Amino acid sequence: MLRDVLQQIIRKLKNDPHYTIDPAVPTTALVSVLKERGFAYLRGLLRKPWLGGSQGTLFVGRRVQILNSRRLYLGRSVTFEDDVKIDALSRHGVHIGNNVSIGRFSVIECTGILTHLGEGFWIGDDSNLGDYNFVGAAGGVRIGRNVLIGQGVRFHSENHVIARTDVPIKAQGVTNEGIVVEDDVWLGSGVIVLDGVTIGRGAVVAAGSVVTKDVPRFAIVGGVPARVIRFRGEEDDEGEK
Repeated sequence: MLRDVLQQIIRKLKNDPHYTIDPAVPTTALVSVLKERGFAYLRGLLRKPWLGGSQGTLFVGRRVQILNSRRLYLGRSVTFEDDVKIDALSRHGVHIGNNVSIGRFSVIECTGILTHLGEGFWIGDDSNLGDYNFVGAAGGVRIGRNVLIGQGVRFHSENHVIARTDVPIKAQGVTNEGIVVEDDVWLGSGVIVLDGVTIGRGAVVAAGSVVTKDVPRFAIVGGVPARVIRFRGEEDDEGEK
């Protein structure tokens, strides 16, 4: 009975009629999840009036920090796990789509220094940031829909100018081009994405890779720096698709 009720609630929140809880999940675990989500829901109710806008249910974990909250805009069924920090100070704010989760200890920071106001952050419907992610969105970071992002992934949309040797690097300013991650991308754990990069639709980036240049659509890339290994749909060495 509890499983059915919880399953129906999640289906409604996610707008996904096919969402199914694994029958092997014990009832005690379901009770624990329901309890935690209940407290997260109450925390979300307290935070919503202070946001720039929210279309639906917000779940907020413990010790979540939201700075410049009037520049934070949320879709339906958004979850901030424990110890998330979001500073939305930027030209365009932080925009989070429907059914998005931000993993534990993740940081979204749009402005590094007050002398250079950052651009902002966008993430589309049904995408997620894994635990311990860092998003430096000074140059703008745009993430599409249905994007899977593993643990410890970092986005750095800003570079320091280093042309002169007679002036400290920190006094030479910064450059920003922005980062774009298109729909249906999978970024493995520990990936680093640097400024000016676009990762094409359907691409896969192997764990631990450093992405320094654009990734073609449906490419599988890996390494430091990341290079194309093959494309999805191509036959591998064993002749399998």
